[in-house]
Amino acid sequence: MKNLLPVAALLLGTLFLFLGNGLHSLLLPVRGTTEGYSTTLLGLLGTSWASGFVLGCVLAPKVVQRIGHVRAFSGFTALLAIIALLTGLLVDPVWWVVLRAVTGFSTAGTSMIIESWLNERATNESRGAIFSLYIAITLMGVVGGQLLIPFGDTSTALFFMICGIVYCLAMLPTLLSTAASPQPLKQVSMDLRGLYRNSPISFLGILLIGISNGAYGTLGAVFGRQAGLTDSNVALMMSTTIFAGAVMQFPAGRLSDRIDRRYVLAALSCIAAVAGLSIFLVEPSSVLMLMVLVGIYGATANALYPIAVSHANDFATPEDFVKISGGLLLLYGIGTIIGPTIGGPIMTATGPYGLFMITACAHVLITIYAIFRSRMRAAVPASERDAYSVVNPGTMATPESLQLSPRAAPFDEEGEQEPDKDGKAVA
Repeated sequence: MKNLLPVAALLLGTLFLFLGNGLHSLLLPVRGTTEGYSTTLLGLLGTSWASGFVLGCVLAPKVVQRIGHVRAFSGFTALLAIIALLTGLLVDPVWWVVLRAVTGFSTAGTSMIIESWLNERATNESRGAIFSLYIAITLMGVVGGQLLIPFGDTSTALFFMICGIVYCLAMLPTLLSTAASPQPLKQVSMDLRGLYRNSPISFLGILLIGISNGAYGTLGAVFGRQAGLTDSNVALMMSTTIFAGAVMQFPAGRLSDRIDRRYVLAALSCIAAVAGLSIFLVEPSSVLMLMVLVGIYGATANALYPIAVSHANDFATPEDFVKISGGLLLLYGIGTIIGPTIGGPIMTATGPYGLFMITACAHVLITIYAIFRSRMRAAVPASERDAYSVVNPGTMATPESLQLSPRAAPFDEEGEQEPDKDGKAVA
């Protein structure tokens, strides 16, 4: 507890930030479906947000460098609150798509500032606890925000106002903190050729995971409403996939430490594909059956990203962890731009259940390519692998969260771990 108390205010701000993110991200497609907006337009909400988020990961460090952490954080959070209120006033799909890009950009900026602040305050003894708690808080915030939907009327401006209030609350802990501003934010370059040479299955797999998760994350709520689910059941369905994926990460990760990670990727992708195809072909009328299948899908699909990252790091030197993981993170962002863009028109042509045809195709390709690559390259021996570590899924993470990870310990020029300020070797 003594290690966590110095960052308690920042973690509280993180909770409010992701509470607002979870509520706003689900509110827009639910309200948009009520208003009769086309699936293609609603899909562009996800494309716009992901584009803004990726751009934010690249440009936000420059903004922070010019005006400082506190002012930048206040500005980004103010934009989030303003846009949440504007989307309640301007109930128009074109405006929503434009404003959603600013939300994605601002979310990347606020997240990176919080993560850099946590990284600055973390010690060798507290880094692991802070990193794990940070991941848990982000997931709890998103799920908590989504589960607010059943307690109000989505056809009014109520939830948009709640989003604005929550975002303003997220601003207060950082503004009132007396901690010194952290070091400048890190900028991550993406070497696509180097990423592919390092691990072809991680490269292609994470792109496909981004396409699948981006399509479902944006259009899952649209699918639920068009399939006849109530707002309460839509919120439960979306939260179930996130929660199931979080629970599945630990056993799947530990299994991948013992056997070839590509086999684990293939198995999980195959199960996710079967679950998606079952929903697409059967079109279950029972809410319980749908929830069970969606839970299986979420548990397997959301466990793929960290395993693919771990596999890439198996073939990289420890000091390249941030570079490799950051490049894969931005590659995932490209996938989340593609997924909703193609998902909307396909759902328009095939019906709401066509969403799971998209995810199934992506997961089938991952399964086939993972098995193919396992025949082309020997696995790294278990004793030499980079130990699996839970990471935030996709666009809930930024390059700064990689710096916070216990695996991102600083190395000297000779590749040895540098001692911390107390003279102890970094763990």
